[in-house]
Amino acid sequence: MYLTDEQQAILNGSKGETLAKVMKTLVMYGETFGAEKMVPVTSEYNHLVTSFGLKMMGPVFDLMQQLIDGGAVSQQKFSVDPRPLDKKVPANFLQNFIFNNIMYAKQESYEQQLQKLGLMNDDAFTCACYLDQVGNAPKKGEILSWAESSAVVYANSVLGARCNRNSGIMDIMGSIAGFVPCFGLLTDEGRKATWIVKVDCKNKPEAQLLGSAIGMKVMEDVPFVTGMEKWLGTELNDENRAYLKDFGAATASNGAVGLYHIENLTPEAKELGASLVAPGAKVYVIDDAELERVKNNYPVVWKDKDAKPKLCFIGCPHLSMQQLIDWTVAVEDGLKASGNKKVLIPTVFTTAPGVKKEFEKTEYAKRLEATGVILSYICPLMYMNNPLAGKMPVITCSNKLRTYTTARFYTEAEILAKITKGGN
Repeated sequence: MYLTDEQQAILNGSKGETLAKVMKTLVMYGETFGAEKMVPVTSEYNHLVTSFGLKMMGPVFDLMQQLIDGGAVSQQKFSVDPRPLDKKVPANFLQNFIFNNIMYAKQESYEQQLQKLGLMNDDAFTCACYLDQVGNAPKKGEILSWAESSAVVYANSVLGARCNRNSGIMDIMGSIAGFVPCFGLLTDEGRKATWIVKVDCKNKPEAQLLGSAIGMKVMEDVPFVTGMEKWLGTELNDENRAYLKDFGAATASNGAVGLYHIENLTPEAKELGASLVAPGAKVYVIDDAELERVKNNYPVVWKDKDAKPKLCFIGCPHLSMQQLIDWTVAVEDGLKASGNKKVLIPTVFTTAPGVKKEFEKTEYAKRLEATGVILSYICPLMYMNNPLAGKMPVITCSNKLRTYTTARFYTEAEILAKITKGGN
């Protein structure tokens, strides 16, 4: 790999042994993927994926402390994925014991490390760091050093920034050094689509379901999606950004997509059009029958497949302000239509702390509370990693949560019916 004089000097120890090790790690990482050079990280903020003080992550905590002691802290302030714990989220005595004493016993001390390394603020715990209320939305063309898959795919696709699907810890390494290896989605060639996805549905497809179908088909490749204009329009707004947030998270978790293009909507697709499609691109046609086939093939891993749901999570990735408002109204209408006053299944809406604070200033906060829904900043995935929680029959409309846990997927309409009307 070619290194500039500055980069070579850092590798040789000009800024200390710790930073030299960071640079060596980045060089080895880049060479693994054929990178020929480093490029500067240009975004104002970084985002880290490792937010949880999981007791078994001792080597991570040791590494973080070495970085702090060596003065190798982030050149950028950063946001970080959601906290794993919230007392408001239902959990029994044994579950809480495991959460607090076995799983996340290092949470407080780890958060102290994050603050020393460059955490933006105490509210910067969310997987959707690009939401307005959080303030970490990179600009088009900026180079990032992120690892959180749903944030990476959103930044690449909806914002037009450039970031590879890095692994955890590599994100902070790039931010500390100020450079990342140039390969993959950082290059023009790597951002070209090798799949054309033609959406031919009669009705607007569920974001999480459409993203799942595409992710499982194209895996880590880049899709160019057509046929969405009649539902999403040609200009980005709060509604279609929320749709693309959930869609992208499903492509990234059900497959390994780091970038997608939506014809006539996402920045690069509007600017470059069909020239983004690489020669010989494969074609995948998605209609209503294909989406139904994909949904019907999801495995149900509950011990009792007919069990009554004990918990419902909505918001993985975290809900936007508009989504919170829309869900509040939908739950109210659903309860009114069914003659019920509160949700019949314990239900948790999750959102970024900053969004939560702003939402609580609106009239909708009291209205949501009246329905019995719990509003939290938690990471549902981290909650479900508790072995006792994983045994519970939990439902969700998040394909990311379904993929990584034992939670069972239902469409948003199905979820709404279950929490307002009841039934298995």
